[in-house]
Amino acid sequence: MNLHKYTLSLFGWMPIFNCEIPDKCVICIAPHTSNWDFIAGILFKMAYKIQSSFFIKDYWFRFPLKTILKKLGGMPIKRDKRQSTTDLLALEFAGKEVFRIAITPEGTRKPNPDWKLGFYCIALKAQVPILLVAIDYKTKTINVGKLFFPTGDVQKDILKIKAFYKIFTGKFPERFAV
Repeated sequence: MNLHKYTLSLFGWMPIFNCEIPDKCVICIAPHTSNWDFIAGILFKMAYKIQSSFFIKDYWFRFPLKTILKKLGGMPIKRDKRQSTTDLLALEFAGKEVFRIAITPEGTRKPNPDWKLGFYCIALKAQVPILLVAIDYKTKTINVGKLFFPTGDVQKDILKIKAFYKIFTGKFPERFAV
């Protein structure tokens, strides 16, 4: 057992793999109700040697965290400016054999039933599947649930994606809304 797997199990976390992780995908992670989600996610990623990137507020990309976040796969995102992130990431997917980006659709750790659609738009534009992953504090599991292929019908697709997450419990359940 590697150190990261040991650390995950030491804290009581177990992985559940219901599908394989493709080389290219947008990883939709929910519920996101605590900063501890980040720690669990990073330990999981390292334990299972999953190459992936993630967005984090550009505010955190300062010394001394900048170097650490980059090594972990962090990509700074400016939330106050309109960027063509969707176009940039579609090019990133096209130019690499392996590229995964993890995104929390709620966009906050507060209850938000109106999920941000960036993860969906990126997957649609890049023509890659969305990997549905849940961090469930009730069962202390990280669930690699299933692949979802966006159809372009955003309203129907988002309802199906949210339905997947209804059974999972965040660290602070009152902060999760689908």
